[in-house]
Amino acid sequence: MPVTHDPITARSWLFAPGDSEKKMNKAMDGTADIVLIDLEDAVAPDAKAATRPMVHDFIKANPQQRHRLWVRINPFDGPYTLEDLAAIMPANPGGIMLPKVYGRADVDKLDHCLSALEVANGIEEGSTPVIVLITETAEAMFHTGDYKDAPRVVALTWGAEDLADSIGASSNKNEDGSYSFTYELARSLTVLGAATAGVTAIETISADFRDLDALRKRAEGVRRDGYRGMLAIHPAQVDVINEAFTPTAEEISEAEEIVGIFAANPGVGAIGWKGGMLDRPYLARAERLLKQAGKL
Repeated sequence: MPVTHDPITARSWLFAPGDSEKKMNKAMDGTADIVLIDLEDAVAPDAKAATRPMVHDFIKANPQQRHRLWVRINPFDGPYTLEDLAAIMPANPGGIMLPKVYGRADVDKLDHCLSALEVANGIEEGSTPVIVLITETAEAMFHTGDYKDAPRVVALTWGAEDLADSIGASSNKNEDGSYSFTYELARSLTVLGAATAGVTAIETISADFRDLDALRKRAEGVRRDGYRGMLAIHPAQVDVINEAFTPTAEEISEAEEIVGIFAANPGVGAIGWKGGMLDRPYLARAERLLKQAGKL
């Protein structure tokens, strides 16, 4: 039987360079839900060969934390992907991040590679989950809705820097620092693609790790839009992200009240509440929030 993965509930996804044992340890010892050990952008090409065994040994040495220790491998459009996978899969990482995809075919290719390596290393076939960066190439933007039933995929996220490079843009920001239209479109397509696929939408990084007020405002905003977590590039960002994506006591109380109202009135499509009307979408949102909070 194929392994099935539920959508992941991780809020904070902290990158840690794979060539620094100190930074990997610091990330693991912190409060990030997921530590993304980076073999891609954080590691220079001539250092990748030496970094892979470091990452393998780090994961192998921390079996109790393995479920949190994911690896961002290099993309399939370069020469490093298979060597990354061959080096790290014997350590049985918690999951894989696949960057710079061009479409669903890259995910299917990764699934085949992982299956072979899982079997070869005595790991349950299909058990390694995947998060996909689905907007880092111009071509991928046309395929953001193609990940329904994609093998292993538990989350989708997006990136603005590589997308700007892909389309030859000199900047991805407006004069006020906000993302320009193409990149807001990428954000929207990612949350829509995740909803279509039934997986978790994860917001991209905030590059200014010192501006925690801006981070909090952005995280709270994208959570309202349907995102359930966010990538981080610095440990200082993690607690802000965790708080922003954790339902408040007030939100939980209101959701429990809405669920209770519908439970007391079975078969009702709409019902009055606090001077307004509640219909079934309100119930669905309340149930989703309670599930996110572990209350349902």
